[in-house]
Amino acid sequence: MSRVSVPCHVKGTVALQVGDVRTSQGRPGVLVIDVTFPSVAPFELQEIMFKNYYTAFLTIRVRQHTSTHTPAKWVTCLRDYCLMPDPHSEEGAQEYVSLFKHQMLCDMGKVLELRLILRQPSPLWLSFTVEELQIYQQGPKSPSMTFPKWLSHPVPCEQPAPLLEGLPDPSRVSSEVQQMWALTEMIRASHTSTRIGRFDVDGCYDLNLLSYT
Repeated sequence: MSRVSVPCHVKGTVALQVGDVRTSQGRPGVLVIDVTFPSVAPFELQEIMFKNYYTAFLTIRVRQHTSTHTPAKWVTCLRDYCLMPDPHSEEGAQEYVSLFKHQMLCDMGKVLELRLILRQPSPLWLSFTVEELQIYQQGPKSPSMTFPKWLSHPVPCEQPAPLLEGLPDPSRVSSEVQQMWALTEMIRASHTSTRIGRFDVDGCYDLNLLSYT
């Protein structure tokens, strides 16, 4: 299925503090990134792609257009998706990730805005985020191939017309003609090119034969 990149604007991260903000022990354990689409009408999201940078868990909320009379609402479409199996180790810390619409918890049509909520509970990493964020929607469908009616519905093989009453079988006639041709070729090949005289017998003439001519 084809896909098309959707131009988007990624806002700056907003940190939610974990711990006492008045001491050095406090550190941001949650980041919020809003993604808007100012030049695009509401669309159906097909795929989200990004490179992880030490984010352990990801939650995504989507704001969708409902109708002209009701305000757009926020819906959670992905909850605590694990990007690092162990937040205290390097595994998955800098992997490329693709999330498709079939993995989401809700329908991804009429998208207006996305909100990415990143979480890293481990104190080992000084910073975390997601990079190279790309959003895709479904591309135009390929034009359907049209075939002629005769090709779409082939005519069954025509049966040969029945032989007329009293006529010989064509296959038998053909076989006999081939046999006659073969015999003719054999006789022609064995025929000597030396002409035999009318009264010549072993190189001599029989007087009795000559007397009757």
